[in-house]
Order: sequence, then C-alpha cells, then structure tokens
Amino acid sequence: MSIINQMRLEFMGCPQNESFARVVISAFAVQLNPTIEEVSDIKTAVSEAVTNAIIHGYEGAQGTVVLSATINDQHILTVEVEDRGRGIADLEQAMQPFYTSHPELERSGMGFAVMQSFMDGLEVTSTVGEGTHIRMRKHFARDEK
Repeated sequence: MSIINQMRLEFMGCPQNESFARVVISAFAVQLNPTIEEVSDIKTAVSEAVTNAIIHGYEGAQGTVVLSATINDQHILTVEVEDRGRGIADLEQAMQPFYTSHPELERSGMGFAVMQSFMDGLEVTSTVGEGTHIRMRKHFARDEK
C-alpha cells in the first residue's frame, strides 16, 4: 500500500476548534467520494477524539492538538489525533463504555465507543505526562466499472 495523499494540521486545543477539525477532515475525505453517512461518521469520530484531547488531555490548560490524515491506494482513510497533554493512566478502563474521569462535566463516557463504532479500526496509545495518540481507519468501497 502506498500513500496517495496526506495532510497535517496543528491547532490550539480550545473548544472552538473542535468544529474546525470536523470541517477539515470532511473536506479532506471528500476525494474518496464518501456517502453522507460516511462523512458524518468520520466527523463524529474526529470530534470525539479532538474533544477528548481538549477536555481530558489538557484539562483547561493551553496545548496543541495535531490532526493528520492519509489516504492510501486501497481507499483507506487513516486519521490521527494527538495531544501532548497529561496522558491516560489506565487506558483499558478509559476505553470502557460509560467511563468518564469527569462526571461533574456531564460527559457520557462514550467517546472511544463512538470512535470504534463509526470507524473500521481504532488504536489508542497513551503515556502519562506525555500525551495520547489516536489512530482511526475507514475503508471506502469503490465501484470498479
């Protein structure tokens, strides 16, 4: 497999930029001729990843979120969201549905579950004090005529 296109964007980890990330990833993915449902899935998954970076990674402190994406010759979109925030102490627990480290914020604890259900693959790595890296994949079928 070879990469046929890629992008990388760094932005301030503030809530206003969550919608910016959604627009950017949908504009990048449009070259794969996605359905409206596929675009919605990608935007939702990216929204969850970026929101997690802002709320949990930086917890109100100033920080940078990195959004990158590649498209390969197999019509697979790979999206990565990274922060250099506090990291996740117990990744297994954090990935459980309904788990939230901030119940006072009325968060549902479904971020990772949403990412898993809307994308075809999810990998999360995190180191306490260094940050979190999320990699998601979505395969786009092509009509070969």
